[in-house]
Amino acid sequence: MFHQLLQPVADSLFWSFVVASLPIVVVLVLLGVVRRPAWQAALAGLVVAFAIATAIWKLPLQFAVSSIAAGAAFALWPVMWIVFNGLILYNVTVASGRFEVFRLWMIENLPNDRRVVLVVVGFCFGCLLEGVAGYGLPVAITSSLLIALGFPPIEALVVTLIFNTAPVAFGSLGVPVTTLAGVTQLPAGTLGAMIGRQLPFIAIFLPFYAIVTQEGLRSLRGVWPVLFVAGASFALGQFVASNYLGYELTDLVSSLASLIATIAFLKVWKLKPDPHYALAHVPEPPREGQMPGWQGWVPWLIMVAVVIAWVHLHVPSIGQWKIAWPSLHNEVFITAYNKPYEAVWGFQALGTGTAITVASVIVAAVVGHSPADYFRAVGKAFGQVRIPALTTVLIIALAYLMNYSGLTYTLGIGAAAAGPLFPLLAAFLGWLAVFLSGSDTSGNALFGNLQVVAAHRLGLDPVLMAATNSSGGVLGKMISPQNIITGASMVGLNGREGEILARTFKHSVILTFVLGLLVLAQQYLFPGIIPR
Repeated sequence: MFHQLLQPVADSLFWSFVVASLPIVVVLVLLGVVRRPAWQAALAGLVVAFAIATAIWKLPLQFAVSSIAAGAAFALWPVMWIVFNGLILYNVTVASGRFEVFRLWMIENLPNDRRVVLVVVGFCFGCLLEGVAGYGLPVAITSSLLIALGFPPIEALVVTLIFNTAPVAFGSLGVPVTTLAGVTQLPAGTLGAMIGRQLPFIAIFLPFYAIVTQEGLRSLRGVWPVLFVAGASFALGQFVASNYLGYELTDLVSSLASLIATIAFLKVWKLKPDPHYALAHVPEPPREGQMPGWQGWVPWLIMVAVVIAWVHLHVPSIGQWKIAWPSLHNEVFITAYNKPYEAVWGFQALGTGTAITVASVIVAAVVGHSPADYFRAVGKAFGQVRIPALTTVLIIALAYLMNYSGLTYTLGIGAAAAGPLFPLLAAFLGWLAVFLSGSDTSGNALFGNLQVVAAHRLGLDPVLMAATNSSGGVLGKMISPQNIITGASMVGLNGREGEILARTFKHSVILTFVLGLLVLAQQYLFPGIIPR
């Protein structure tokens, strides 16, 4: 059994921390500074990590190769399986004309104002999709819709990435919270409630922040009541659902509350037209004989209904396999946790991705698609998913290699050395984990228990620190290469991932820092807010 080394560089935690961070630095520099394609940056980071892990952290070669293979398997199933099937559904929606009808419904029912459209589509509707699927799919769909409404592709993608932070911790019907509870042995309901006492503070001002970043401070004039309704209704729904209804329903409750409240508010409160914020290209109004606008909602409502029923009936657990990964499972000892490192690949043939397959077939039948039409949508999805799949495989393989070699735990222990300031850095640990893995679920599996270990060492609240890992993780989602490449491939921005990262990175850091300050206050000034 290989025992992970925590400070192998000159027996110094500081220098070990510096060396362990090099693969991440390589990815960030190649993406955000040199502006290389995401798959090249991920590959370079993987090569650097492999050299450091085997030569300095002394990870045996067979374990290094096996960890990379395990990460690749997880990247392909379930992550890219979900994205692939979501793209099939999207293609069916476009080919059937329902996407165009959905676009026209937005034009008919929303003011001709970029700020309002960004909030309703990017925030309210995008959060609803995140609550059901996740893994970059909501970003791809909502940014495509914004482009169809006249937004420049890169603006649409950047603002969608920023908005996508709000629902991530409770995405896919609460799977990140369930995972966090599993690795920390803390009650899932308590963790969900604590996360629901952190993220609403971000959600309530996120519409303001996103609009200011895109349109400037002056843009708040006249439209701030809409932004307040969207953010406040989402935040209230997030708090109530996570604390009183059940964390699994949090995203559905909060996103539906925000979507309904915002559209209803726009019906009774008339925004004063401002030509400066009018859509650049106002599409033609609906023509006579056009199918009714509600038809545009049908594909998305079918997907939501199928996935909710699928999960509620525990269909994913039917026939699932728990595969102990060869040359890795319990072959690595986690020094920081003082226990063996499991390596079990949970293969669910009937997982969420398959539920979306069923939804896409139902949608195809409802809209009158023939089998040939449907398989054309499948073929197109194959073409759309190739580069995102390669990037996702490389970046998650990098995350797995860093996990099993001990590089990641060196970074975590180094952050824990901050002592009383650890609550601030706890948010950045979650941020880092999701940047690497592209998933709040994986980020919680990676650093969730480390947060608890550090909390006990430092006399901090373990529930607060574990929840902060998930809350901080959502703010790393907007710079995750996996998330960026999925969105970029959908909107025709292949090769410009570095530019997208450069435009979102500062916002990711700023919002994570704000969350860290909130966590400091919750730990030291308002400990009564922590659920018991």
